[in-house]
Amino acid sequence: MPPFELSYLPLDIELETKAVLKKLTTSHRSLAELKGMSKSIPNQSILINTLGLQEAKDSSAVENIITTHDDLYKAELNTNRIHSLASKEVQNYVEALKRGFELISQQKLLTNRMIVEIQSILEKNDAGFRKVPGTTLKNDTTGEIIYTPPQDRASIDALMDNLEKYINDNELCGLDPLVKMAIIHFQFESIHPFYDGNGRTGRIINVLYLVLQDLLDLPILYLSKFIISNKSDYYKKIQAVRDSKNYEDWILFILDGVERTARDTIETISQIQSLLLSQKHTIRKNYKFYSQDLLNNLFRHPYTKIEFVERDLGVSRITAANYLNALADDGILTKRKMGVTNYYINHQLFDILSR
Repeated sequence: MPPFELSYLPLDIELETKAVLKKLTTSHRSLAELKGMSKSIPNQSILINTLGLQEAKDSSAVENIITTHDDLYKAELNTNRIHSLASKEVQNYVEALKRGFELISQQKLLTNRMIVEIQSILEKNDAGFRKVPGTTLKNDTTGEIIYTPPQDRASIDALMDNLEKYINDNELCGLDPLVKMAIIHFQFESIHPFYDGNGRTGRIINVLYLVLQDLLDLPILYLSKFIISNKSDYYKKIQAVRDSKNYEDWILFILDGVERTARDTIETISQIQSLLLSQKHTIRKNYKFYSQDLLNNLFRHPYTKIEFVERDLGVSRITAANYLNALADDGILTKRKMGVTNYYINHQLFDILSR
């Protein structure tokens, strides 16, 4: 069998088969419900923070970068303690995701320049697209080379220019956006344009594309948990496209991921919303210092600290400490110490996010 060679997009292949069209109906329905559900949270930055952190953790875990929820939220406190390399990698992912969302919100495009910036934030380097040949994808267990992506810089540049046009020009083909997302993801991972960070960059591109297509208002549909749960199938199906042009199974796999992930995210947001309303009622009823800004702080940061409350509420350090200590004394928050710094856990929110 001759080695697989990437085609330029759009593909001259029937991709919207009967099975794909049937699956698109349920995938779109779930995605539309998620878009509507996200509007039920008054301050939507809460979702970007909490769910973005969860996605960063899961996406990094796909690459065997493992961190705990506790390490992740401690790292977000920005104390002077040395945190694990894994938690730093996860923080880089959150930064890259937020920057990508900021860029597409401003420009209504997803360009190669933006993709390079996203990857540079992830990897903390400015290497850009690969310039030196030698990159191969290997079986983790056997070390066998399973795929060799384009090797020369001219081919990588040409394929990425073509992908950029495919992402942004809706007139180029009439495919459903979710089918296009599956093709974009396959194409990007197969071009493999960077030395490092291709998988995580590709997963950020997925959700940014959904926002660009107005299927979501916020980047909160994250496929990483689904990919972790079905990691073997993910790699088998992406390789089956290269080996036998089996696009249908790959597209169905991604559509199933969209539907199941949307359902899971709807449930998570519903639990966050219920807890937010419950804590709003409790704090407003029992504490004179209740404010919406305080509530937003407690839900934007599963682990918060005095400095965060000072900043978000515009109050003195003593006042911020009094607020947090009162909530901790009554069991709404859990107070902990790390070095000389106190931090406060919204333990009910932590339980939802770490389930």
